[in-house]
Amino acid sequence: MTATAGGQLVVRPVVTDDFQQWVALWEGYLRFYRAQLSRSDTCRTFDRLCAQSDNMFGFVAERSDSLVGLAHGLLHASTWSARPSCYLEDLFVEPSARGTGAARALIDAVADAAGQRGAEKIYWHTQEYNAPARSLYDRMGNRMSWVVYERALRAADR
Repeated sequence: MTATAGGQLVVRPVVTDDFQQWVALWEGYLRFYRAQLSRSDTCRTFDRLCAQSDNMFGFVAERSDSLVGLAHGLLHASTWSARPSCYLEDLFVEPSARGTGAARALIDAVADAAGQRGAEKIYWHTQEYNAPARSLYDRMGNRMSWVVYERALRAADR
């Protein structure tokens, strides 16, 4: 558990009782990135985060009994190191809580959890247009020169 000054913000692992508030944040996150997921995929993701299965884990930022942010980590093996890496796959803070330290606290929580799991590093991606978040990320990590590509697989490829 991480608390900011005055104990106003608490970052803690996501638990099953968080579903209703977590899903509202999750839907805001998906809207921001212009993405859609089925309800079954959303529920499956939440269940995996709570169970910490498939090398996934999640945190929420809570203020006054309301969730204001979420962060999800995914630990994976690396061909470049004997130690795993952690992909900070999802990070979202509701607009009214931005600039309060919630995003920084969530990133730190993922980094701490990844380190406890033996990870060598955490890394994350964001959209080029996400300038407000990038100003924080530029202070918390090193911007890499990698360009990310994606290719959907056809049913025959799976």
